[in-house]
Amino acid sequence: MSAFTPNAQILLDFTMSEASANSFQEMRDIMNRFPGPDEEAMERGKDHEAILTKPFGALGHLETLNQWFCAWQGRHPPCLERPRVAVFAGNHGVTQHHISAFPADVTQQMVANFRSGGAAVNQLCKCYDAELRVYEMALDHFTNDFTESPALSESACAGAMAYGMMAVEDGVDVICVGEMGIGNTTSAAALSCALFGGAPQDWTGTGTGIDKRALERKVAVIRKGLALHRSHLDDPLECLRRLGGHELAAIAGAVIAARIARVPVILDGYVATAAAAVLHKIDSTALDHCIIGHLSAEPAHSMLLDALGKAPLLDLNMRLGEASGAVMALAILKGAVACHIGMASFKEANVHEKL
Repeated sequence: MSAFTPNAQILLDFTMSEASANSFQEMRDIMNRFPGPDEEAMERGKDHEAILTKPFGALGHLETLNQWFCAWQGRHPPCLERPRVAVFAGNHGVTQHHISAFPADVTQQMVANFRSGGAAVNQLCKCYDAELRVYEMALDHFTNDFTESPALSESACAGAMAYGMMAVEDGVDVICVGEMGIGNTTSAAALSCALFGGAPQDWTGTGTGIDKRALERKVAVIRKGLALHRSHLDDPLECLRRLGGHELAAIAGAVIAARIARVPVILDGYVATAAAAVLHKIDSTALDHCIIGHLSAEPAHSMLLDALGKAPLLDLNMRLGEASGAVMALAILKGAVACHIGMASFKEANVHEKL
Protein backbone atom coordinates (compact mmCIF):
# COMPACT_ATOMS: atom_id res chain seq x y z
CA MET A 1 0.00 0.00 0.00
CA SER A 2 1.14 3.58 -0.49
CA ALA A 3 0.23 7.06 0.61
CA PHE A 4 1.36 10.63 0.16
CA THR A 5 1.44 13.09 3.00
CA PRO A 6 -1.38 15.63 2.71
CA ASN A 7 -0.40 19.23 2.14
CA ALA A 8 3.29 18.31 2.28
CA GLN A 9 4.42 21.74 1.09
CA ILE A 10 2.29 23.49 3.74
CA LEU A 11 3.66 21.27 6.49
CA LEU A 12 7.24 21.80 5.34
CA ASP A 13 6.81 25.56 5.13
CA PHE A 14 5.28 25.58 8.61
CA THR A 15 8.10 23.64 10.23
CA MET A 16 10.68 25.76 8.45
CA SER A 17 9.05 29.00 9.59
CA GLU A 18 8.69 27.78 13.15
CA ALA A 19 12.31 26.61 13.51
CA SER A 20 14.14 28.95 15.85
CA ALA A 21 17.63 30.34 15.40
CA ASN A 22 19.02 27.78 17.85
CA SER A 23 17.15 24.85 16.34
CA PHE A 24 20.30 22.79 15.79
CA GLN A 25 20.83 22.99 19.51
CA GLU A 26 17.31 21.70 19.98
CA MET A 27 18.19 18.69 17.83
CA ARG A 28 21.26 18.08 19.96
CA ASP A 29 19.13 18.34 23.09
CA ILE A 30 16.80 15.65 21.72
CA MET A 31 19.77 13.42 20.95
CA ASN A 32 20.98 13.85 24.53
CA ARG A 33 17.75 12.11 25.60
CA PHE A 34 18.27 9.07 23.40
CA PRO A 35 17.28 5.83 25.17
CA GLY A 36 19.65 2.89 25.12
CA PRO A 37 18.82 -0.69 24.21
CA ASP A 38 16.46 -2.67 26.40
CA GLU A 39 18.88 -5.28 27.67
CA GLU A 40 16.14 -7.28 29.40
CA ALA A 41 14.09 -7.61 26.21
CA MET A 42 17.22 -8.62 24.32
CA GLU A 43 18.06 -11.32 26.87
CA ARG A 44 14.50 -12.63 26.80
CA GLY A 45 14.81 -12.92 23.04
CA LYS A 46 18.08 -14.78 23.37
CA ASP A 47 16.64 -17.13 25.98
CA HIS A 48 13.63 -17.84 23.78
CA GLU A 49 15.89 -18.83 20.87
CA ALA A 50 17.48 -21.46 23.10
CA ILE A 51 14.22 -23.39 23.59
CA LEU A 52 13.10 -23.50 19.94
CA THR A 53 13.28 -26.68 17.86
CA LYS A 54 16.74 -26.14 16.42
CA PRO A 55 20.31 -26.09 17.67
CA PHE A 56 20.99 -22.77 19.32
CA GLY A 57 22.61 -20.46 16.78
CA ALA A 58 21.51 -22.58 13.81
CA LEU A 59 19.61 -19.65 12.29
CA GLY A 60 22.76 -17.57 12.46
CA HIS A 61 22.28 -13.88 11.83
CA LEU A 62 18.50 -14.27 11.98
CA GLU A 63 18.88 -14.90 15.71
CA THR A 64 21.11 -11.89 16.37
CA LEU A 65 18.80 -9.80 14.20
CA ASN A 66 15.92 -10.76 16.48
CA GLN A 67 17.90 -9.82 19.56
CA TRP A 68 18.69 -6.41 18.05
CA PHE A 69 15.02 -5.96 17.14
CA CYS A 70 13.83 -6.82 20.65
CA ALA A 71 16.43 -4.52 22.22
CA TRP A 72 15.37 -1.49 20.21
CA GLN A 73 11.64 -2.15 20.26
CA GLY A 74 11.99 -2.57 24.01
CA ARG A 75 9.74 -5.62 24.06
CA HIS A 76 9.58 -9.38 23.82
CA PRO A 77 8.09 -10.94 21.85
CA PRO A 78 8.87 -8.50 19.05
CA CYS A 79 6.09 -7.17 16.83
CA LEU A 80 6.35 -6.68 13.08
CA GLU A 81 2.81 -6.08 11.92
CA ARG A 82 3.15 -2.53 10.58
CA PRO A 83 6.38 -1.85 8.72
CA ARG A 84 6.63 1.59 7.11
CA VAL A 85 8.75 2.55 4.13
CA ALA A 86 9.53 6.28 4.09
CA VAL A 87 10.93 7.77 0.88
CA PHE A 88 11.96 11.42 1.07
CA ALA A 89 12.24 13.32 -2.22
CA GLY A 90 14.13 16.58 -2.75
CA ASN A 91 15.79 18.65 -5.46
CA HIS A 92 19.35 19.97 -5.55
CA GLY A 93 20.70 23.21 -6.95
CA VAL A 94 24.04 21.59 -7.64
CA THR A 95 22.46 19.76 -10.59
CA GLN A 96 23.07 22.90 -12.67
CA HIS A 97 26.62 21.57 -13.09
CA HIS A 98 25.35 18.54 -15.05
CA ILE A 99 26.60 16.00 -12.53
CA SER A 100 23.79 13.50 -13.18
CA ALA A 101 22.80 11.37 -16.15
CA PHE A 102 19.22 12.61 -15.72
CA PRO A 103 17.74 16.13 -15.61
CA ALA A 104 16.49 17.47 -12.29
CA ASP A 105 12.83 17.26 -13.27
CA VAL A 106 13.11 13.47 -13.08
CA THR A 107 12.75 13.81 -9.30
CA GLN A 108 9.21 15.13 -9.74
CA GLN A 109 8.47 12.58 -12.43
CA MET A 110 9.58 9.71 -10.22
CA VAL A 111 7.42 10.99 -7.38
CA ALA A 112 4.49 10.81 -9.80
CA ASN A 113 5.59 7.28 -10.65
CA PHE A 114 5.55 6.38 -6.95
CA ARG A 115 2.06 7.85 -6.75
CA SER A 116 0.79 5.73 -9.63
CA GLY A 117 2.43 2.58 -8.28
CA GLY A 118 4.90 2.12 -11.09
CA ALA A 119 8.27 2.16 -9.31
CA ALA A 120 10.34 -0.74 -8.03
CA VAL A 121 9.68 0.23 -4.42
CA ASN A 122 5.92 -0.02 -5.03
CA GLN A 123 6.28 -3.62 -6.16
CA LEU A 124 8.55 -4.53 -3.26
CA CYS A 125 6.19 -2.98 -0.72
CA LYS A 126 3.31 -4.98 -2.19
CA CYS A 127 5.40 -8.13 -2.09
CA TYR A 128 6.37 -7.72 1.56
CA ASP A 129 3.19 -6.04 2.81
CA ALA A 130 4.82 -2.76 3.78
CA GLU A 131 3.18 0.65 3.95
CA LEU A 132 4.84 3.12 1.56
CA ARG A 133 4.86 6.81 2.39
CA VAL A 134 6.48 9.32 0.05
CA TYR A 135 7.39 12.72 1.48
CA GLU A 136 7.80 15.46 -1.10
CA MET A 137 10.32 17.99 0.18
CA ALA A 138 9.54 21.33 -1.49
CA LEU A 139 10.29 20.01 -4.98
CA ASP A 140 9.66 23.41 -6.55
CA HIS A 141 12.34 24.92 -4.32
CA PHE A 142 15.78 23.57 -5.11
CA THR A 143 18.53 23.80 -2.53
CA ASN A 144 21.19 26.40 -3.16
CA ASP A 145 24.17 25.31 -5.23
CA PHE A 146 26.65 24.36 -2.49
CA THR A 147 29.60 25.55 -4.60
CA GLU A 148 28.26 29.09 -4.17
CA SER A 149 26.57 29.13 -0.75
CA PRO A 150 25.22 26.72 1.88
CA ALA A 151 22.65 24.35 0.41
CA LEU A 152 20.22 25.25 3.21
CA SER A 153 19.85 27.83 5.93
CA GLU A 154 19.93 26.52 9.48
CA SER A 155 16.18 27.06 9.88
CA ALA A 156 15.44 25.30 6.58
CA CYS A 157 17.66 22.36 7.51
CA ALA A 158 16.17 22.05 10.99
CA GLY A 159 12.68 22.38 9.51
CA ALA A 160 13.38 19.55 7.10
CA MET A 161 14.66 17.44 10.00
CA ALA A 162 11.48 18.19 11.94
CA TYR A 163 9.41 17.24 8.91
CA GLY A 164 11.26 13.94 8.65
CA MET A 165 10.40 13.21 12.26
CA MET A 166 6.74 13.06 11.30
CA ALA A 167 7.36 9.81 9.41
CA VAL A 168 7.60 8.03 12.76
CA GLU A 169 4.02 7.64 13.94
CA ASP A 170 2.38 5.63 16.70
CA GLY A 171 1.95 2.00 15.76
CA VAL A 172 4.85 1.77 13.30
CA ASP A 173 6.96 -1.27 14.19
CA VAL A 174 9.98 -0.64 11.95
CA ILE A 175 10.82 2.05 9.41
CA CYS A 176 12.75 1.60 6.17
CA VAL A 177 14.31 4.89 5.11
CA GLY A 178 15.18 5.87 1.55
CA GLU A 179 15.27 8.80 -0.84
CA MET A 180 14.73 10.15 -4.33
CA GLY A 181 16.58 13.19 -5.61
CA ILE A 182 18.54 13.80 -8.78
CA GLY A 183 22.00 14.97 -7.74
CA ASN A 184 21.86 13.64 -4.21
CA THR A 185 24.79 11.24 -4.59
CA THR A 186 26.87 14.40 -5.10
CA SER A 187 25.62 15.70 -1.77
CA ALA A 188 26.18 12.30 -0.16
CA ALA A 189 29.78 12.20 -1.40
CA ALA A 190 30.51 15.76 -0.29
CA LEU A 191 28.91 15.11 3.10
CA SER A 192 30.81 11.84 3.63
CA CYS A 193 34.11 13.50 2.71
CA ALA A 194 33.40 16.39 5.07
CA LEU A 195 32.53 14.05 7.94
CA PHE A 196 35.28 11.46 7.55
CA GLY A 197 38.04 13.08 5.50
CA GLY A 198 39.93 11.75 2.52
CA ALA A 199 39.96 12.83 -1.09
CA PRO A 200 36.74 13.82 -2.90
CA GLN A 201 37.36 11.32 -5.69
CA ASP A 202 37.44 8.47 -3.17
CA TRP A 203 33.88 9.24 -2.07
CA THR A 204 32.48 9.93 -5.54
CA GLY A 205 30.89 7.39 -7.87
CA THR A 206 28.92 7.33 -11.08
CA GLY A 207 25.54 7.66 -9.35
CA THR A 208 22.84 7.34 -12.02
CA GLY A 209 25.40 6.14 -14.55
CA ILE A 210 27.37 9.19 -15.62
CA ASP A 211 30.31 9.01 -18.02
CA LYS A 212 33.95 9.81 -17.27
CA ARG A 213 33.68 13.53 -18.10
CA ALA A 214 30.61 13.96 -15.92
CA LEU A 215 32.37 12.11 -13.11
CA GLU A 216 35.28 14.54 -13.36
CA ARG A 217 32.82 17.45 -13.14
CA LYS A 218 31.17 15.83 -10.15
CA VAL A 219 34.49 15.48 -8.31
CA ALA A 220 35.39 19.09 -9.15
CA VAL A 221 32.04 20.32 -7.84
CA ILE A 222 32.52 18.44 -4.57
CA ARG A 223 36.07 19.73 -4.19
CA LYS A 224 34.90 23.31 -4.75
CA GLY A 225 32.07 22.95 -2.24
CA LEU A 226 34.35 21.51 0.41
CA ALA A 227 36.82 24.34 -0.09
CA LEU A 228 34.10 26.98 0.20
CA HIS A 229 32.74 25.60 3.48
CA ARG A 230 36.01 24.33 4.95
CA SER A 231 35.96 26.56 8.03
CA HIS A 232 32.52 25.25 9.11
CA LEU A 233 32.94 21.52 8.64
CA ASP A 234 33.92 20.66 12.21
CA ASP A 235 30.20 20.68 13.10
CA PRO A 236 28.27 17.71 11.63
CA LEU A 237 25.00 19.61 11.44
CA GLU A 238 26.72 22.43 9.59
CA CYS A 239 28.04 19.81 7.17
CA LEU A 240 24.48 18.63 6.64
CA ARG A 241 23.01 22.06 5.94
CA ARG A 242 25.89 23.29 3.80
CA LEU A 243 26.38 20.18 1.65
CA GLY A 244 23.19 18.15 2.03
CA GLY A 245 19.60 18.68 0.99
CA HIS A 246 16.01 18.61 2.15
CA GLU A 247 15.66 14.84 1.87
CA LEU A 248 18.98 14.13 3.59
CA ALA A 249 18.01 16.37 6.51
CA ALA A 250 14.61 14.67 6.69
CA ILE A 251 16.28 11.26 6.88
CA ALA A 252 18.40 12.45 9.79
CA GLY A 253 15.25 13.71 11.49
CA ALA A 254 13.42 10.42 10.95
CA VAL A 255 16.33 8.49 12.48
CA ILE A 256 16.28 10.78 15.54
CA ALA A 257 12.52 10.39 16.01
CA ALA A 258 12.74 6.62 15.59
CA ARG A 259 15.29 6.38 18.38
CA ILE A 260 13.09 8.37 20.76
CA ALA A 261 10.02 6.29 19.83
CA ARG A 262 11.90 2.95 20.03
CA VAL A 263 11.27 2.15 16.38
CA PRO A 264 14.12 0.19 14.77
CA VAL A 265 15.40 1.57 11.45
CA ILE A 266 16.55 -0.08 8.23
CA LEU A 267 18.68 2.35 6.24
CA ASP A 268 18.87 2.01 2.48
CA GLY A 269 22.01 2.78 0.47
CA TYR A 270 24.74 5.40 0.16
CA VAL A 271 22.63 8.55 0.37
CA ALA A 272 20.51 7.40 3.32
CA THR A 273 23.59 6.18 5.16
CA ALA A 274 25.44 9.46 4.55
CA ALA A 275 22.51 11.42 5.97
CA ALA A 276 22.39 9.22 9.07
CA ALA A 277 26.20 9.42 9.45
CA VAL A 278 25.77 13.03 10.54
CA LEU A 279 24.22 11.73 13.76
CA HIS A 280 27.03 9.22 14.27
CA LYS A 281 29.54 12.05 14.21
CA ILE A 282 27.62 13.78 16.99
CA ASP A 283 27.20 10.60 19.05
CA SER A 284 28.93 7.35 18.11
CA THR A 285 25.97 5.35 19.51
CA ALA A 286 23.32 7.34 17.64
CA LEU A 287 22.81 4.67 14.97
CA ASP A 288 22.74 1.62 17.22
CA HIS A 289 19.01 1.26 16.54
CA CYS A 290 19.72 1.16 12.79
CA ILE A 291 20.83 -1.61 10.48
CA ILE A 292 22.10 -1.14 6.95
CA GLY A 293 19.75 -2.88 4.56
CA HIS A 294 22.21 -3.50 1.77
CA LEU A 295 25.60 -2.61 0.35
CA SER A 296 25.13 -0.18 -2.49
CA ALA A 297 27.02 -0.69 -5.74
CA GLU A 298 28.13 2.92 -5.28
CA PRO A 299 31.78 2.17 -4.32
CA ALA A 300 32.07 4.67 -1.48
CA HIS A 301 29.24 3.05 0.47
CA SER A 302 31.61 0.35 1.74
CA MET A 303 34.04 3.07 2.90
CA LEU A 304 31.23 4.79 4.71
CA LEU A 305 30.12 1.59 6.42
CA ASP A 306 33.70 0.95 7.53
CA ALA A 307 33.77 4.43 9.06
CA LEU A 308 30.52 3.70 10.89
CA GLY A 309 31.58 0.21 11.98
CA LYS A 310 28.51 -1.35 10.37
CA ALA A 311 27.96 -4.29 8.04
CA PRO A 312 25.15 -4.47 5.46
CA LEU A 313 22.54 -7.17 5.71
CA LEU A 314 22.50 -7.81 1.94
CA ASP A 315 24.77 -7.33 -1.05
CA LEU A 316 22.72 -7.50 -4.24
CA ASN A 317 24.69 -5.06 -6.41
CA MET A 318 21.80 -2.57 -6.19
CA ARG A 319 22.12 1.18 -6.58
CA LEU A 320 18.56 2.32 -7.16
CA GLY A 321 17.77 4.20 -3.98
CA GLU A 322 14.08 4.81 -3.17
CA ALA A 323 14.46 2.45 -0.15
CA SER A 324 14.52 -0.59 -2.45
CA GLY A 325 17.44 -2.28 -0.69
CA ALA A 326 15.96 -1.52 2.72
CA VAL A 327 12.70 -3.23 1.75
CA MET A 328 14.61 -6.32 0.60
CA ALA A 329 16.26 -6.36 4.03
CA LEU A 330 12.82 -6.01 5.61
CA ALA A 331 11.95 -9.36 4.04
CA ILE A 332 14.85 -10.93 5.94
CA LEU A 333 13.79 -9.28 9.18
CA LYS A 334 10.23 -10.50 8.68
CA GLY A 335 11.52 -14.05 8.25
CA ALA A 336 13.62 -13.76 11.38
CA VAL A 337 10.70 -12.53 13.48
CA ALA A 338 8.33 -15.13 12.02
CA CYS A 339 10.67 -17.94 13.03
CA HIS A 340 11.21 -16.45 16.47
CA ILE A 341 7.54 -16.08 17.39
CA GLY A 342 6.11 -18.97 15.37
CA MET A 343 8.44 -21.90 15.97
CA ALA A 344 7.52 -24.52 18.54
CA SER A 345 9.66 -25.15 21.57
CA PHE A 346 11.24 -28.55 22.16
CA LYS A 347 8.65 -29.18 24.85
CA GLU A 348 5.68 -28.11 22.70
CA ALA A 349 6.80 -30.26 19.79
CA ASN A 350 7.78 -33.21 21.99
CA VAL A 351 11.26 -33.14 20.49
CA HIS A 352 14.21 -34.25 22.57
CA GLU A 353 16.79 -31.62 23.37
CA LYS A 354 20.46 -32.45 22.95
CA LEU A 355 22.08 -34.84 25.41
